[in-house]
Parts: sequence; structure tokens; C-alpha cells
Amino acid sequence: MFSRTTQFIPQCTQVRGMATLKEIRVRLKSVTNIQKITKSMKMVSAAKYARAERDLKVARPYGLGAKAFYEQAEIKGDNTSPNQLLVAVTSDRGLCGGVHSNVCKAIKAIMNEMENTADTKLVLIGDKSKAMLSRLYAKNILMSFNDIGKKSPTFGDATRVAQNILDSDYKFDNARMFYNVFKSVVSYKTTEQQIHLKESIMKSEQFSVYDSVDDETVTNYNEFQLASLVYFAMKESATSEQSSRMTAMDGASKNAGEMIEKLTMTFNRTRQAVITRELIEIISGASAL
Repeated sequence: MFSRTTQFIPQCTQVRGMATLKEIRVRLKSVTNIQKITKSMKMVSAAKYARAERDLKVARPYGLGAKAFYEQAEIKGDNTSPNQLLVAVTSDRGLCGGVHSNVCKAIKAIMNEMENTADTKLVLIGDKSKAMLSRLYAKNILMSFNDIGKKSPTFGDATRVAQNILDSDYKFDNARMFYNVFKSVVSYKTTEQQIHLKESIMKSEQFSVYDSVDDETVTNYNEFQLASLVYFAMKESATSEQSSRMTAMDGASKNAGEMIEKLTMTFNRTRQAVITRELIEIISGASAL
């Protein structure tokens, strides 16, 4: 009686969930390309940040002068009035951390505290704030502005925003503007700034200190200070955005570098496993002859 003897040949199959060499190579190449993009964006943001910081030093006297006038005249706003105007200063571009979302969160917090938001209107500067706030408060949007952030904001851009607010049919009792104040390369602060109307300025007790001020002068100055505050806020937000984007791209580049190291190690281990498997197959095949 004949008996058939078979020799055992180990079968090395692909483990479920384990990536192949081709998949690892493709992912490694994609992460490397992403790292090149983030490094390039960091360099561009660094150059734009340096320019924005220089422009901010020139623009700060506009906003600080308007704030000093409010403080000296002791002008106060009524945050409990029903007709309120909220202005959000953002831009059209992202990939800059929580710069835009912090401004929108501050406005959402105020809107949630109000019992009735039907008479509250929003002025949105930048597409990012429009995209975030239009989902919940589409009916409250009075006007919006785009093409913000592609170029450095100018006083003409601020004048256009201020003039549209003053020419609108909406009569508000109190207005507040939300923007980011630049602190350092790695920090900024979301700030709320009161915007006072001509009537509030005229009713101030300390306003009588200024002699020989007629109604036309107050109107012209009120228009100028509104444009100055918007210009100041846009410059502060632009500098905060560029510094935050530079920091975000630097962190993304470091994370991509860590992923490249891990993928390279995984690729080398997988390749060594493939080579070992092929050697086992060759040796097993030779011993079977």
C-alpha cells in the first residue's frame, strides 16, 4: 500500500488591515507633498505678517484716537436696547487656527443671551463670518462684505464699510464691533468695541467741554471715527490672521515631518518582511526538490 507524503510549505499571506508597499509609498508621497505646501504657506505668511505688522503701527493711532475720545467724553452704550447692530471683522481666507471662529463664537454668545433677536442685525466683514453665522442667523444679516484678506486692507475699504452702515435703513440704538487684537506672534485677543452714534455723543455730559461744536462738525467727525475704528479693527485682525496662519502652518509642517518618519519606518519594516517572505519561499521551494 502506497502512502503519499507531502511536505509542508508555509504560506505567507497578507494580514488584514496591513498596508502594502504600494499603499505606503503613495501615502508617503502625498504627505511629503503636503509638507512642501505647508512650508511654502508658512514662508508666504511670514512675509505677509511682517508687512501687516508694519502697517499696523501706522493704523493704530486711528483706533486709539477714537477710543480716547470715547473715554474722555465718557460716552456709554446701552447693551439692553432692542435695536442692536453687531459687526464681525474677519476675512475670506482660512487655515489660520481659531481667528475667525472666536469672533463668531463671541457673537453667538451674545445672540443666545438675548430674549428676542428679531431686531438685532449683523454686519459681516469677510466670507468666513458669513459662512459660520448664516446657518443660524440668516434673517438677521443686514449686509456682508467679501474680498477681504486677499490684499492688505486700506482706509478706503473701511470707509466703504462705514458708509454702508450709516446709509442703511436700519436705525439701531447701540452697535458693537468684534475683532481680534494682535498681541504677539503666538497670541491674539478677541475684543468687543462699542460704536457710538451722533445722538449718544451729543447726550454725553462731558461733551459740553468742547466749545463751538455745531451739528455738522459732530456728524462729520462721527463718520470719520467710525471709518477709523473699522480700519483699525481690520488691520488688527489682518495681523492676527497672518501670525496665526504662520503658526498653524509651522505646526502642520512639524506634524507632517513626524508622519513621514513613521511612514518611512513602516515602509522599511514592510519591505523587510516582503524580502524575508520571498527568501522563505525560495528556500522552501529548493528544499522540496
